[in-house]
Amino acid sequence: MSNAAILLDPFARGIAVGAMAAISLGVWRSRVSRQARLVTTALGLSTIAWLITESWPLWAAFGHANLLVVAAYPVGGFFWLFIATVFDDRPLRPSMLTPPALLLALGLVMGAAPPSALSVYWMLFNGASGLFVLHAGFIVLRGWRDDLVEGRRQLRVLILGLVALFAITQVVMSFLARLDPLGPWRLFTISAPYGGTVLAALILATSTLFLQVRPVAFGGSRRGEPQPDPRVEAVDRLLVGKLDEFLTAEGWRREGLTIGGLAIELEVPEHRLRRLINNRLGHRNFADFLNASRIAAAKQRLADPREARTTVAAIAFDLGYGSLGPFNRAFRAATGSNPTEWRRGALGAPPNLRDSG
Repeated sequence: MSNAAILLDPFARGIAVGAMAAISLGVWRSRVSRQARLVTTALGLSTIAWLITESWPLWAAFGHANLLVVAAYPVGGFFWLFIATVFDDRPLRPSMLTPPALLLALGLVMGAAPPSALSVYWMLFNGASGLFVLHAGFIVLRGWRDDLVEGRRQLRVLILGLVALFAITQVVMSFLARLDPLGPWRLFTISAPYGGTVLAALILATSTLFLQVRPVAFGGSRRGEPQPDPRVEAVDRLLVGKLDEFLTAEGWRREGLTIGGLAIELEVPEHRLRRLINNRLGHRNFADFLNASRIAAAKQRLADPREARTTVAAIAFDLGYGSLGPFNRAFRAATGSNPTEWRRGALGAPPNLRDSG
């Protein structure tokens, strides 16, 4: 390894630490939701600690502080949490802290493990980190097509997808370096100059977008009826009428309906349909748009005494859900309780009422 590469490493990491701090501060001072600020700041601080502790010269400059090591352990879990809350619009609940908490616990056990058991705990820790980051990458790709916020769609592909790919690659290379410490891949791990430089470049690229944070990219969904606007184009008025007809005809019941399929059915460009549903109806993704009608219909049926014997699963399938899980999550997000609990309250049923759904 050249002396230039060795000298470049702390310089690149220092710039990345500054950029990550700027991202966290920019998000914290913006008008985004409290949830987005907390999650982004936690990820920023953990990433900074990770950058420092993976570089021996930088870590030595901080006196080999154990606090930095502890803060770096859950970075993969915080990355998953950031993707799930900010880009998948999931509400921040205590259960969602499980990934960073698990990595923190594994890291602490690994740090206190005897040398004979260190390899086992190291594999568990890095394997769990890789799985969380891999699932975060899956969330990024899965939600891209249905995301109605154009800026967020670009972030998914151009930045966050690359960051997830880099993190997954780091886990793989760490295992390879463990098996063969002299292999060429060791130069591209996060603890080596080349790996640190690549990560620094990704963080700098991300900072150029995140330093100009806009509430529209990080805020919550805004459901509501479209407001009359005399300046709206005639073609958008026509499209609003077509959407109203679609909703009235209960087209949202169809399982597997996509934004692209609806655009073809309404004979409009997909980008125009995305913009209309996001800007005028206030929905951040296509599933949110469909769920607004589906959950309203579900509440009506769950509160109907004549439907008391209809299972929750049967109602979910009839409303266009392919399985019970997505329906339960959407219902809880909209009402704060699961369908069975909500039905009991609506019908005034005793708590031990059993639902076969």
